[in-house]
Amino acid sequence: MKNKGILFIVVGFLCFSFVIFYKGLNNPNTYIPETNKKKNIPIFNARDFYSGNYITSDKIFEENIFYIVNIWASWCVPCRVEHPLLMQLSKNQSVKLIGLNYRDNFNNAKNFIDEFGNPYSRILIDKDGTLGIEFGAYGVPETFLIDKNKNIIKKFVGPINQEIVNEIKLIIK
Repeated sequence: MKNKGILFIVVGFLCFSFVIFYKGLNNPNTYIPETNKKKNIPIFNARDFYSGNYITSDKIFEENIFYIVNIWASWCVPCRVEHPLLMQLSKNQSVKLIGLNYRDNFNNAKNFIDEFGNPYSRILIDKDGTLGIEFGAYGVPETFLIDKNKNIIKKFVGPINQEIVNEIKLIIK
């Protein structure tokens, strides 16, 4: 009688566990960020890549033009893929590119820029990743298009491609 009770409890527990795991497999928990939500740029104080001096967001975004903030790192393979397209965008006079060097070694980042070129009008250092989080990023590369009113109007998750470059060019005309 005692063995039947233990067997019943074990079978019941296994059935219960099976149901829980089965339900969990059918319930996706993938986070998909909001990429077209308009919001203000964060107010921040960050270190400049070349001078090492701190600069405020008011000084960075002071002109009445479009800006692109690109979050990148030297260890990021997709960042290398998108870099030629950023170089192409940097030639457009209607937009300024701001680079946010995310959780990177300074020497590696400098070598990256020296090797591939510098598309950015300014590069900021985000050593611990908090500035990227303030922008709403959760990885690299991510790119934010900022309008003349200092609002983030578009977010591109992952490396940009030619289609995204064409979309940006249409918006900043």
